[in-house]
Amino acid sequence: MTTQPTSPTPLTSPAPRHVLILGGTAEGRRLAAELDGDPALRVTSSLAGRVAQPRLPAGRVRIGGFGGPDGLARWLREQQVDAVIDATHPFAGTISFHAAQAAAEVHVPLLALRRPGWVAGQGDDWRSAGSLEEAAELLPALGERIFLTTGRMGLAAFAHLTRLWFLVRSVEAPEPPMPPRMEVLLDRGPFTVEGETELLRRHRVDALVTKDSGASATAAKLVAARDVRVPVVVVRRPPVPAGLPAVGTVEEAVEWVRGALG
Repeated sequence: MTTQPTSPTPLTSPAPRHVLILGGTAEGRRLAAELDGDPALRVTSSLAGRVAQPRLPAGRVRIGGFGGPDGLARWLREQQVDAVIDATHPFAGTISFHAAQAAAEVHVPLLALRRPGWVAGQGDDWRSAGSLEEAAELLPALGERIFLTTGRMGLAAFAHLTRLWFLVRSVEAPEPPMPPRMEVLLDRGPFTVEGETELLRRHRVDALVTKDSGASATAAKLVAARDVRVPVVVVRRPPVPAGLPAVGTVEEAVEWVRGALG
């Protein structure tokens, strides 16, 4: 009896591991670009959808909320997500708690990618505030012309300050309620120290209000404020889930993904 030669069994590559990036930040976009080129990974970035024309990252993108922690947990199961990186804005605190709850429920590893906050240096005149409302309380004592760089979502906290004038910078036009005396500057970083200095002088700004976003793209205003001797009210970051692994750089996040997914 003759035996027919058999063809070797074709080798099949394992299915790509699915990584969900909760993004909307420069770090989230950089992380997606780093991971998307790896054939062993399938990368999805989730954006909140608060900006009409967001900067889209590499890989797959979904826009919109999940419907709370239960909805996120359901999405993680349905999409067979293997790891989650929370690279959201430092002031998008709600989604961080939802991610922690959902990841724990589905038993999916979760990493927080949190950019370091700003640190005052020699010559800086900073005042700390725990919220936009606290920041508003400090302003009457600092002057009458205020540069607001806190975004368009929280202007209601300053709407009662009718005697002050505000220069409001945001990516998109704000909506009421907002201060009655204001000028809107639609712009998106990165900004330069020279440009920020000229802006402060041209508008005769008495005080600057900002959130501690820690972003290098918008840090130039702090240098400009120090040079022009303009006091800065810095809104502290909201609390984040405790006990989660966290890194401060994209490179560290890439290493964590490699280790978590083998």
